[in-house]
Amino acid sequence: MLRGGKSALLEELRRRGYATVEEPGRRVVKEQLLSGGTALPWQDGVAFARYCIALAVSDRKSARRQQGRWVFFDRGLIDASVALQHLTGEPTLAAIRQSQRYHRRVFLAPPWAEIYVTDRERRHSLDMGIAEYQRLVDAYPALGYEMTVLPKIGVAERAEFHSAHIGR
Repeated sequence: MLRGGKSALLEELRRRGYATVEEPGRRVVKEQLLSGGTALPWQDGVAFARYCIALAVSDRKSARRQQGRWVFFDRGLIDASVALQHLTGEPTLAAIRQSQRYHRRVFLAPPWAEIYVTDRERRHSLDMGIAEYQRLVDAYPALGYEMTVLPKIGVAERAEFHSAHIGR
């Protein structure tokens, strides 16, 4: 199987010595499936998004301990806030505009049909992924972030592209 998405890139960055944080959504889904919970995106999307927000805030606090070191997140607070705002109309993005900042440069992995797969934890369709990606493309610049879209190339090449853009 060809792999070159976000999670594969984060695995490669971790292998290269960077600190990384696993996607909150996958962790929530795993925990909810194990416990029989209902905070799942296909069952209760609002509860799922709120749980992801809480986990992302905790992740950011933990990452602050990595002083002087790059920490890369596989999704996070903004992604979860965009999802909650989309589902409820609540102004969640306005609430995090200044108080919950990441580094100004954000790397986005565009939807890639050739490698897109669903699994037990990711059940949404490629079309839903594309719609979500577009919401993120709109949200990040509106929050003052500089977006760099990752090219659709192999994992090692993506890691090199990424490293070149952070100056390492």
